[in-house]
Amino acid sequence: MDVMSDVLLSVRLTGAVFFDVAARSPFVTESPSSAVIGPRVMADADHVIGFHVVTRGSCWAEAVDRSDPPLRLRAGEMVIYPAGDANTMTSAPGLRGHPDPALYDRPVDSALPFTITMHSDASAEECHFVCGFLGCDIRPFNPLLEALPVVVRAPVSPASWQWMAGLLDAAVQATGHGGAGREAMLAKLAELMFVEALRAHLDSLPPDARGWVAGLRDPQVGRALQVIHGHPGEAWNLDALARAVSMSRSSFAERFAAYVGMPPMQYLTRWRLQVASRLLEDGHTVTRAAAAVGYQSESAFTRAFKRHVGKAPGAWRRERASSKPALHGLKAMPNGR
Repeated sequence: MDVMSDVLLSVRLTGAVFFDVAARSPFVTESPSSAVIGPRVMADADHVIGFHVVTRGSCWAEAVDRSDPPLRLRAGEMVIYPAGDANTMTSAPGLRGHPDPALYDRPVDSALPFTITMHSDASAEECHFVCGFLGCDIRPFNPLLEALPVVVRAPVSPASWQWMAGLLDAAVQATGHGGAGREAMLAKLAELMFVEALRAHLDSLPPDARGWVAGLRDPQVGRALQVIHGHPGEAWNLDALARAVSMSRSSFAERFAAYVGMPPMQYLTRWRLQVASRLLEDGHTVTRAAAAVGYQSESAFTRAFKRHVGKAPGAWRRERASSKPALHGLKAMPNGR
């Protein structure tokens, strides 16, 4: 399995398309930060990422704090806010809306997405876009999330867009008429489009870019990451990893840290703990989880887990089990939606 796929599976990436928007100028939609609406849209996710995909026409995307310049989006382009920042989708830069967090409650008696029509000027060109969220784990270790910029703008590849756009339209239309399984289809499409956006972001990085994402395409660092993710339970040390990528010990350590931002053995430890955390949540005992990621003793594993995560493995598992909503994120709301 490739490293990107391994990370996305390990951090439990899950998608949801919440809004299907058809708008004509002037218009503005404003999404609150995930810190405000995360528990409403994905109650069982550690972290919530907002995204928008333009399917027809064009519009502007902008962070509410205006930390980055506004982005012009056209059909087939996606904008992602990995840190979950509040943002707007507008007909012109600088417009602000009046977000209502209650609009983000998951419905219990109907299927997503909610349909929004904003036709201020019937003669203006229509912009159609879908808005949604991606949930993921952030602890113990999510190297992808740590490496992404505040805003990711990326086109879906022309080949992928041909079938994605058709499925998006079909799923959105059928959801409005009670089509069975359409909400799940849209959720998976959101995840696929996120992966497409990540691939486009990777391809757009300049040759001298650094970071975990850039490291994936570097021959030596990318190979080292593949080795670590493919065999996290092996008895790796710095010499063995350097040999695996045909580099000297010192050159490898320096190159890996320059890209990933931490020494190879620290990365290995943190990734092992991420893998172990999933095993614990899946019902493995502490002893079995420790052995699966290369620890010879449960006590050594417990010390490492507590040092990096802040609590012992058993306490972590109990906390995670008790925090899962009974209906996996779906909950009844006071307004009945």
